[in-house]
Amino acid sequence: MTDHIQFSEIKQALVLLDQRILPNREEYFLCKTTQDVIYALQTMVVRGAPAIGVTAAYGCWLALRQAMDQAGPGWRVRLAELLRDLEDARPTAVNLRWAVELMRADAAAAGEIGAEELSARWLAKAKAVHAEDIEINKAMGRFGAEAIDDGDTVMTHCNAGALATAGYGTALGVIRAAIEQGKRIKVIANETRPFLQGARLTAYELHKDGIDVTVACDNAVGHLMKRGMVQKVVVGADRIAANGDAANKIGTYTVALAAKAHGVPFYVAAPASTFDLRIQSGDEIPIEDRTPREVTHIGDHQITPEGVPVYNYAFDVTPAGLISGIATEKGLLRAPYVQAIKEKIGSV
Repeated sequence: MTDHIQFSEIKQALVLLDQRILPNREEYFLCKTTQDVIYALQTMVVRGAPAIGVTAAYGCWLALRQAMDQAGPGWRVRLAELLRDLEDARPTAVNLRWAVELMRADAAAAGEIGAEELSARWLAKAKAVHAEDIEINKAMGRFGAEAIDDGDTVMTHCNAGALATAGYGTALGVIRAAIEQGKRIKVIANETRPFLQGARLTAYELHKDGIDVTVACDNAVGHLMKRGMVQKVVVGADRIAANGDAANKIGTYTVALAAKAHGVPFYVAAPASTFDLRIQSGDEIPIEDRTPREVTHIGDHQITPEGVPVYNYAFDVTPAGLISGIATEKGLLRAPYVQAIKEKIGSV
């Protein structure tokens, strides 16, 4: 599954599969401006840290074209404004900032070139980021599959599959790689309230690929582990600190605690671009607080009493001490993570 993020040469636009309405309908959302990309990111037309990074790379190109149209000779000033807006679209997934900084660095390396030349350069760069993400996921999957045994039932939380990346997936990439190695794997996809990424998206793409998947309520995690129905947990991440603390979809920390209590190995799969080595621990990771409506409503149907407040934190942080290993395209990292991250990922 690689057609959910496309660049249309004819339309000169970014075309995104609208994940808000999966699995019931497959419709596409067209991005022709920076504002379109920001809307797509904030409303979760597209989501998942690597997919956000790829989308942001194309978003930088769209910002440049918009700056050229709006500001003429003053395009550089307008571009800087649009890139700041894009960078601030969502706070937790570090891949968004990573992609914008990557394009800024590319522009700096190019020197004082014209707008049209930079446009061609940035479009090529965005396409390269897009293609590279798929290869990164496949390498990550091969490393992560080392931890998966034949016959395992693997639990995952949220959607860290093809839909959350340019294709193949991070956590689901580990599962796909294990299956490609001939291992017989079953998957439990936690529903992942309130946006139901597991029930809607993980189940959708695994079922579509013929991979054995069962959806479980989030609050069944402990029960399933106690009954011996889960051998491994593999999740993605939206940001990983220098000490190995990992932010992922809300509820992941709870899954990790249950896994620790029942002796179930808990793995994270994420590319090097998801590591934020400027922060020392997960305490420094900003946690997005989303609209209450995602909790108070299912579709157009309200399920909570009018006037009752809700918490809708979109992410939580799993401490490194609960993580058995972190699969990256550079290898499977094991504790102590500070040293492993420095050796494999680098340092600030």
